[in-house]
Amino acid sequence: MKFKHILNLIFLLGFTLHTQGQNTLKGIVLEKIDGKDEPLYGANVFWLNQNIGRVTNENGEFSIPYQSNYKKLVITYVGYQTDTLVISNTNKIKHYLRPEAELDEVTITTRRQSLSRSFLSSENKINVSSDELLKAACCNLSESFETNPSIDVNFADAISGTRQIKMLGLSSPYIMITTENIPTIRGANQTNGMSFIPGTWVESIQITKGAGSVVNGYESITGQINAELQKPSMDHPLFVNAYAGINGRLELNTHVNQKLSEKWHTGLYLHGNQRTEKFDRNDDGFLDIPLKQQINILNRWQYSNSEKGIISFINFNYVNDNTQSGQVDFNPNRDKLTTNAWGSESDTERFETSLKIGYVNPDIPYQSLGFQTDFSYHDQSSYFGLRRYDIRQTSFYSNLIYNTIISDSRHKVKTGLTFMYDDYDELVDETNFARIDNSIGGFFEYAFDNLTNLSLTAGIRADQHNRLGFFVTPRFHLRYTPWSKSALRFSFGRGKRASNIFSENHNLFASNRQINILNSNDDIYGLAPEIAWNYGISYLQGFNLFGQKGDFTLDFYRTDFENQVIVDWETPSEINFFNLNGSSFSNVFQLEMNYELLERLDLRSAYKYFDVQSDYLNGRLQKPLIPRHRLFLNMGYSTASKDNASQWKFDLTYNWLSEQRYPDTSLNPIQFQLPQETPTVGTLNAQVTRVFSDKFEIYIGGENITNVRQDNPILGAENPFGSNFDSNFVYGPIFGYMYYAGLRFKLTKIKNK
Repeated sequence: MKFKHILNLIFLLGFTLHTQGQNTLKGIVLEKIDGKDEPLYGANVFWLNQNIGRVTNENGEFSIPYQSNYKKLVITYVGYQTDTLVISNTNKIKHYLRPEAELDEVTITTRRQSLSRSFLSSENKINVSSDELLKAACCNLSESFETNPSIDVNFADAISGTRQIKMLGLSSPYIMITTENIPTIRGANQTNGMSFIPGTWVESIQITKGAGSVVNGYESITGQINAELQKPSMDHPLFVNAYAGINGRLELNTHVNQKLSEKWHTGLYLHGNQRTEKFDRNDDGFLDIPLKQQINILNRWQYSNSEKGIISFINFNYVNDNTQSGQVDFNPNRDKLTTNAWGSESDTERFETSLKIGYVNPDIPYQSLGFQTDFSYHDQSSYFGLRRYDIRQTSFYSNLIYNTIISDSRHKVKTGLTFMYDDYDELVDETNFARIDNSIGGFFEYAFDNLTNLSLTAGIRADQHNRLGFFVTPRFHLRYTPWSKSALRFSFGRGKRASNIFSENHNLFASNRQINILNSNDDIYGLAPEIAWNYGISYLQGFNLFGQKGDFTLDFYRTDFENQVIVDWETPSEINFFNLNGSSFSNVFQLEMNYELLERLDLRSAYKYFDVQSDYLNGRLQKPLIPRHRLFLNMGYSTASKDNASQWKFDLTYNWLSEQRYPDTSLNPIQFQLPQETPTVGTLNAQVTRVFSDKFEIYIGGENITNVRQDNPILGAENPFGSNFDSNFVYGPIFGYMYYAGLRFKLTKIKNK
């Protein structure tokens, strides 16, 4: 009890004391859809003539301070009739809101879609549910964006099989990728880290366009991707997913969850995949897809004590990943690091443990304290032909976050401290690069919501880094609702980061280019830190058309670099890294529309325009292998089911990419020269799922079912040890069509008490 009182005194220091001694009124806000109770997420609940309010969570629940002089409780939600309830005691409330006739469909669309945007958040955030992830049978996080037009996915090269994602025209190092809001995909883990998070482990994904929040750090520039993992208390006691593809890939995922007591749950998550068959469909002598084996084990412990307001997660994760690529006849036992045959292997061993503790004051629910910490060890050994690349990284991260309000719940603040430590040891060919990075910083973020048409989030953080120096990071997001079913957003923010040039561009080792670091007189590989500003404006509008609901979004984002580490491979036989001298920017425009064509038949379409340019040694150029235009189309249909236990699901996704600029090859011998631009590319994916019951389902699908293939993706494949060998000119699929099948089995869901 003493500890609790001490925490309460700390929480209340500097703020008004009028809430002491209050009781708490709890309740749930619902609506009726087809006779079923559906929770309303984001409903505003507040006392009439008092500056005290709350917003319902994803389960429609709320908890608000109560005093005997509080008589009338107001419940509002955009598109629904406002209700005022007379309250005389603290008995739990269960209340149903009724939709207004002219607005009801839009509100339902936002809440029920498997991929949705919020009308209420100040940030331009896209929520991806587990239902959306099942549409493409994604095997890991890097493959989970096929049905999402905001993220662009392509293979990094023609040999390694590594998938590269981009947001706002820039590659993944400029995106902060977190697991449950802990930065994990960074440094040595940047290239393959997303493939170390199996898709079945992911409960949901939150994609934020723009600079993101200062709470999570200073490295984010174009956005943030956060993956929430399955919770042992909410996951199935047993879940099994088996997958097989005609490309030789076999995969098995098993979740085993156990309730140990009223407060403790634990889960064991096992993942294994392998590909042992060799394929060379284009007859260039190289494997179209690498051989692979991965073992991945996650053990989660969850502690929940609602009476004391404590929730905690402890994770232990071990990954062992082995990849072999190169020529079909390559045998590593015989040919490793020789000229007998060109081959590549990458062996990664990774261990990570993390702890999250959250405390919510039971008497004052708007005050909370959270602590996150993560330790990881990453050891990767690899070679590409005659070139070696090894990297070891030991990292420690901790973040302390305090949440409270100022005056009333319309004014929320977050503040805290962050510490990061990274120990890098790299071997590049015969050269060793070693460094230790560490930083400590503090942040403050203010959020305002007038509970009707205006919300904003303004944050600032200050950090001291042993290599980046002292710097300040501002971030700002504003949302305004000019009229019904709309959200107009504006954001800006600054990001700063150290570029890990080899781990972030390790695909360039799959060539015989000479590596040059130019004008090297700074602290990080002789290069200066990257600094950029991101500006964005977005408009979201819901509508009803022909009796069906829909919405459309217009986005425009610009990223301006003060400094960028330029990766220049415009000169054949060379890779040049150097600090920006001039201008580098990215302009991205996106138009997206979601519409329910018929009942249970949904259409998602998007158009994107990219203008990404940098000043290279040869002048200002459009960044290579980025299309100017992209078209996206996704259609999903599910059959009706009275109990949702037995149904069919159909999904179809089409992607079209315009021409992309090739890097300059005009100085190559004529047989190794490429045109200035690639052809256009269009791919079609489809999946059919048969749900037999709430316990068992099967799925079959195809990727690139029209069998589009890039001709001669490897330059100089006939002489891989020659000066013209290069596997990085990839603009489209290499393997061609790929069909797969799988099954899912699950026991009854654990009830969270």
